[in-house]
Amino acid sequence: MAPGEFYHIYNRGTEKRDIFSTETDRERFMALLYLCNAVEPVRIDDIKKSRGSSLTSLLEIDFEETLVDIGAYCLMPNHFHLLIREKVELGISKFMQKIMTGYTMYFNKRHERTGALFQGKFKATHANEDRYLKYLLSYIHLNPVKLIDPQWKETGIRDRKSAEKYLRTYRYSSYSDYLAIPRIESKILNRKVLPDYFDGTRDCENEIADWIEYKK
Repeated sequence: MAPGEFYHIYNRGTEKRDIFSTETDRERFMALLYLCNAVEPVRIDDIKKSRGSSLTSLLEIDFEETLVDIGAYCLMPNHFHLLIREKVELGISKFMQKIMTGYTMYFNKRHERTGALFQGKFKATHANEDRYLKYLLSYIHLNPVKLIDPQWKETGIRDRKSAEKYLRTYRYSSYSDYLAIPRIESKILNRKVLPDYFDGTRDCENEIADWIEYKK
């Protein structure tokens, strides 16, 4: 991995088990996406003592230097997707090590389990073409459709309007931020580093709608 380059990062639970089983789990991972990106170490326990443990409280912390730029993300019950630009040498490796270690410790304590949570080391695919990078934005944000229509890619979407509404209201991806819906979670992203693929939010929605209509 090289500074200035984009990568699709993903991983799933060991034995395909769920790694996000509650709203609290998902909010903790989203908080880690933000806090683990700081170059200087951030102690969540210290923040919780002074500010509280809500997602909003954790995202209100400000820091100047980050390891990576996060362009998009999506959390699914047993896996996650990230679109990341490396900013400094080994930035992605340091970032992911902090997230996976921190989240595993949190999850094991909360759910009274031990051992590995993820299916080995995270996977990384280099987004080395502009066309592929643009495709990844739609691919990552379309993942939640599987939760309401698991076979939509193979058989076609059953209810396009419902799928579009579900994506707009799904809290655990960055799609809402691309639609300019105000929320504190937008601090996780740095969209400025991505090419300006969409001429406004309507263009972004149209791109997603085109993919929803796609059938293998």
